Amino acid sequence: MFIFGLAVVFKLLSIQFLQGNKYRAMAQERIIKDVVIPANRGNVYSANGNLLATSVPKYDIRIDALTPSAKTFEKYLKPLSDSLSKFSGKSSNYYQKEIRKARANRNRYYLLARNIGYSDYTRIRNFPLLNLGAFKGGLIVKQTTKREHPMGGIAQRTIGYERFDEDGNVTRPGIDGAYGIQYLRGKPGKRKKQQIGKGQWKPLSDANEIEPKDGYDVYTTINVNIQDIAHHALLEQLEKYKADHGCVVVMETKTGEVKAISNLGRNSKGYYYERLNYAVGESHEPGSTFKLMALTAALEDKVIDTSDVVDTRKGVLSFYGKKVRDSKHGGYGKISVAKAFEVSSNTAIVKVIDQAYGKKPSQFVDRLYEMSLNEKLGLPIIGEPSPIIPDPRIKNKRWSGIALQWMAYGYGVSFTPLQTLTFYNAIANNGVMVKPQFLKEVKEFDKTIVPFEKEVINKQICSKETVAKVQQLLKNVVEKKHGTGHKLYSKNFSMAGKTGTCQKDYRDKEKLNYISSFAGYFPADNPKYSCIVVIHEPDKSVGYYGADVSGPVFKKIAQKIFTDTPIIDEVASLEVKSASTEKEYESFYKTAQTYKTIMPNVVGLPAMDAVVLLENMDVNIKVKLNGNGIVKEQSISKNIKLKNNQTVVLKAS
Repeated sequence: MFIFGLAVVFKLLSIQFLQGNKYRAMAQERIIKDVVIPANRGNVYSANGNLLATSVPKYDIRIDALTPSAKTFEKYLKPLSDSLSKFSGKSSNYYQKEIRKARANRNRYYLLARNIGYSDYTRIRNFPLLNLGAFKGGLIVKQTTKREHPMGGIAQRTIGYERFDEDGNVTRPGIDGAYGIQYLRGKPGKRKKQQIGKGQWKPLSDANEIEPKDGYDVYTTINVNIQDIAHHALLEQLEKYKADHGCVVVMETKTGEVKAISNLGRNSKGYYYERLNYAVGESHEPGSTFKLMALTAALEDKVIDTSDVVDTRKGVLSFYGKKVRDSKHGGYGKISVAKAFEVSSNTAIVKVIDQAYGKKPSQFVDRLYEMSLNEKLGLPIIGEPSPIIPDPRIKNKRWSGIALQWMAYGYGVSFTPLQTLTFYNAIANNGVMVKPQFLKEVKEFDKTIVPFEKEVINKQICSKETVAKVQQLLKNVVEKKHGTGHKLYSKNFSMAGKTGTCQKDYRDKEKLNYISSFAGYFPADNPKYSCIVVIHEPDKSVGYYGADVSGPVFKKIAQKIFTDTPIIDEVASLEVKSASTEKEYESFYKTAQTYKTIMPNVVGLPAMDAVVLLENMDVNIKVKLNGNGIVKEQSISKNIKLKNNQTVVLKAS
């Protein structure tokens, strides 16, 4: 017994002194834990302050069916079930049966409502039994934060999100994803919590507590009015032509600010929604819209001129057994290079490029490079592919005996809609290529944290002379009767642009489809906005030419922007101070400060000034005014002390 006693004492001393720190730490871990306090994610706004994305709290309501006593459970079960029935529409008997089953099965986590808003949460927590709280009523509340888009599906893919799956993998499309880590997410805080029983924890305050820092708000360049116009114009045309998908981008010419971007794809049920960001991430052969790039390169190298005449050879040319055809059967005969562009003659454009660069194709490619067509735009939004331009010096199987000729009218090369638009915008901007901008500024409340300025990609893609020539060609495409875009012509406002109809999957005739596009800017003479519309796989039985499918979207956007947001030249007014007015004001101010209870001399003052002066004195008097203009008489002489409720009569003329 003595030895056993010594062993017990030894063990006690060992636990107390040798292993004490270890066991104290274990006990501390079980009753106290560090908890991360998530920061509030910043909001995403449009350029004019409309809310595009925000975080809202959502709640799951559960009940611990074992917590209430038997008496309390039986007393409140039916009233609780009646309240839940009114909330959800399910019967009261259903809830009575399910909650009883949960109690019998010792279910301490029975779900009553999932993913509800704050107003519904406050309503449910006041239901009978649940209003007794966690310890008497068994109420369990789990709060989460959900990202919502108040504008609905409009520009949702471009606005974006940051989403984690069960394995911790993250998806970050759009603006929200691109700027989430840097600006929107904020910094989480940290605090300790102590267990107080039944899975409940209370916060503890200590010196190591770190408060969360909320994320900044991001203001985009999106204009909700233009966005709404672009979205519905595109949607209407997609539905009309039963197309697979399409996109539209509207950009401010001088700054590169993207004012609207819509990407709509069709689901299995035939409905269109923001499926993917086609404008940023989908690269494809541009077809005839690339003729602008080809012609600009040739004009800049001075190997052709717009007045040169070319023979279209009945609308068919052959290169190594491969044929280039015009859409007009029999071709256009002998026409100028300018008219060839305006009617979008494939044979004419291919022929002049072949004659100019056939023996020196590297020169053509180098000119495209100098116009920055081979460079990515460097967008913050994830998913932009690199442009594809075949180069005879690069061994990647892209170059062939017909590569140059096919490039001339937009085949073999590949660009995203936004990359194509950036070039057209540079032409509208007199040769200055600016980077598309999606953000205006990052703010914390009303304080600007990071302003976003215009970024220039290429100070001058070509000479002013070349710019002027191609600007006139783009204008003629719409204005001249033979132009492929003449259907868009309007006397009310001017537009300039180029149609594009490109074959898709042309290597397999059974899968042959079309990409219809229109790229341009408006007004033609003083461009304010540039715009591109690209529609994939329209129903061939309805139509597939760019002028018919994509052109009307461009026109509707331009027309409505002119109607809803007219371009007005404002002349700032000059602030000119009048010496006499300044002197009159100083006299009035001096009188108002001097006379507080003594009747001043108001004869000669404007009647309204006299009334204001008297009514703001330190005595409560009544002022009666007869007439208008300048005060000629006052019923109480100056320097007389005034009394409360006294009436002063002024005569003015």
